[in-house]
Amino acid sequence: MDELLDRFLNYLLVEKGLSSNTLDAYGRDLAQYLEFLEQDGITTLAAIRSAHVLGYLARLRKRGLSARSRARKLVSLRQFHRYLVQEGLTADDPTARIEAPKNLPPLPKSLTQDEVERLLASPVGDEPLALRDRAMLEVLYATGLRVSELVSLELGQLQLDAGFLRAFGKGSKQRIVPLGEPATEALIRYLAEGRPCLVGDRRQEKVFLNRSGLGLTRQGFWKMMKRRAAMAGITKNITPHTLRHSFATHLLDNGADLRSVQTMLGHADISTTQIYTHVSRERLRRIHEKHHPRG
Repeated sequence: MDELLDRFLNYLLVEKGLSSNTLDAYGRDLAQYLEFLEQDGITTLAAIRSAHVLGYLARLRKRGLSARSRARKLVSLRQFHRYLVQEGLTADDPTARIEAPKNLPPLPKSLTQDEVERLLASPVGDEPLALRDRAMLEVLYATGLRVSELVSLELGQLQLDAGFLRAFGKGSKQRIVPLGEPATEALIRYLAEGRPCLVGDRRQEKVFLNRSGLGLTRQGFWKMMKRRAAMAGITKNITPHTLRHSFATHLLDNGADLRSVQTMLGHADISTTQIYTHVSRERLRRIHEKHHPRG
């Protein structure tokens, strides 16, 4: 096999005129690949199957190589096996039907359920702003609203007797979202004891208000959430969307179906919601690797 690698590198130098740096990269990639095959008991070309190539790529992923790096190494393997077929040294190319690893979009950051509980419990006391903060955090986690939808909520959108609210998402599309008991109770208490102190004698339809009795802004919510997260001992770099991501991830982790989560999030295309299935699968993979004897 080492002799075949030398012949291939010589072909790249003479026939393809590749640079020394490129030849070195091919040589390193293929030496690692052949070493993997040898460790797997593969010593002849005829014995190499697609499963062996996939096993090699899986080992690279487990070692932390990015999809881009794995795709580059697969290019080296393809060129090598195509050369072997071209020279009549083997009849089959085990890389022919293997797709290059793809870069997935960045997985959204979410909190663990324990972190969420600590965050929700961070606003303590009976002060109007504590009641407001508790209600906002409970509502955001219970509904998965976008932060813009949360701060723009008006009193007429609440249906607390039925435990729902009407949200207006992108394109002014309306959806009905369940609140759940803790969020409903937090809202009822804020509306009865906290909001009247903030609004005073002003006429104001926004549900969540600042100290001046005006609607809270996105920036105001972000500052509040960062402060409450610090109080809860959460060191992650959270954003206003973190609770929305946590809402979706925890629903799927606990068995919710994708279509229902799509409806509650207000996604027009289910492919947008599917990113959270990647989050759940990634979490399961980490658990398997950590706890399974052969993970």
